[in-house]
Amino acid sequence: MNIIENKSLLKYNTFNVDVNSEYFIECNSKEEIKGAIKLADEKILPPLILGGGSNILFTKDFEGVVIKNSIKGIEVIEETDEHVLIKCGAGEIWDNLVEFCVEKNFGGIENLSLIPGTVGAAPIQNIGAYGAELKDVFYSLTGVFLSNLQEKVFYEKDCKFGYRCSIFKDELKNKFVITEVVLKLTKNPLINTDYSSLAKAAFDIPSEELTIKKVSELVKQIRRSKLPDTKEIGNAGSFFKNPIVDKNHAEKIKLEFTDSIQYETEDGQFKIPAGWLIEKCGLKGMRVGDSGTYDKQALVLVNHGKASGQEIYKLAEFIRKQVSFNFNINLEAEVNII
Repeated sequence: MNIIENKSLLKYNTFNVDVNSEYFIECNSKEEIKGAIKLADEKILPPLILGGGSNILFTKDFEGVVIKNSIKGIEVIEETDEHVLIKCGAGEIWDNLVEFCVEKNFGGIENLSLIPGTVGAAPIQNIGAYGAELKDVFYSLTGVFLSNLQEKVFYEKDCKFGYRCSIFKDELKNKFVITEVVLKLTKNPLINTDYSSLAKAAFDIPSEELTIKKVSELVKQIRRSKLPDTKEIGNAGSFFKNPIVDKNHAEKIKLEFTDSIQYETEDGQFKIPAGWLIEKCGLKGMRVGDSGTYDKQALVLVNHGKASGQEIYKLAEFIRKQVSFNFNINLEAEVNII
C-alpha cells in the first residue's frame, strides 16, 4: 500500500480539474482498502473513495485521504443452462465488463455499453441508458463499512434502487465502500431496442442480425455521436438528472412547447430530458471562459482547457437557475460535487 502526500488528482477525474489531495492511496485488494480507511481514521481525516473519477467535480483541494479503488478481476462464479453469475472487482472499468459479457453472449448489459466509470460506481448510481438499468441484472455486492471495517453483502432488495440512485448514494453515502459486484445475466439474450434513438439506429437491420454484440455497437455509435470523449475534452457525461414532473406540469410544458420530449413513468408521472430543457433556455454550446456546455448535447458540461471546478460549478448553478425560471423545474446534479 503506497501512501502519497499532496497528490495531484488531475489524471484521476475526467473533468481534468487540477486539485490536490492531502493523502492518496491506491488499493488493489479489500485488505488494502481496510488499511487505507484505518489510516484516515488515525489521522482524523475524511476518506474519499474514488473509482474512475468520471462522475465527480472537485471544486477545491481535498483535505483528506483519497482511496483509489483499483480492485480488479472478472470471473464466472455460477452457471446454469439459462443464467450466469459474473463477479467483478469494483475497480474494473465498466465497459471492460460489458465487452467481456458481450463476447461470451451473456445478455443484459449490452445497452449500457461505453458508460464511463468503474464497476463499483455502477450500483451507486444505478446506471442506466437506452432502456436498461443496472438493477435489471443486479444480483449482489460486497463491501466494507468505513466506521468499523465490517463487511456486508447487499442483495437487490437491500439496495433501494431508484432513478440514478441507491442506498449507497443516499443513506450510506460516504459510509460504505463497494469491493465487488455480482450480476445475473442471461445466456438466452432478449434484444432490447425499444429506446427511440436505438430503435431508429436498428430499424434497417434484419432481426436475425440483431445480436447483443450488434446492439452494443449501435449504442457505442450513438454515444460517440453526441457525447465528447474525455480524452479530448474534460467532462463527466450527463451533469444533471432528467427531472420527473406530474401530469399537470407536463401538460403545461406541452401546451407551450409542442416539440416537448416527455416519457411517462410507471407511476403516471413524466420524465423530461434535462438536455432539452437546457437547450430551450438557449444554453447549448455556451462558453464562459474555459467552462461550457457541449455543442452536441446541452446536458454535458465541459472543460475546454483550464477551467477550475469552481468555474464549472458556477456554470451549473447558472443553468439550474435558468431552467427553474423558465420551466419551474429544479434540476438535480447527477455528478458528485466535492
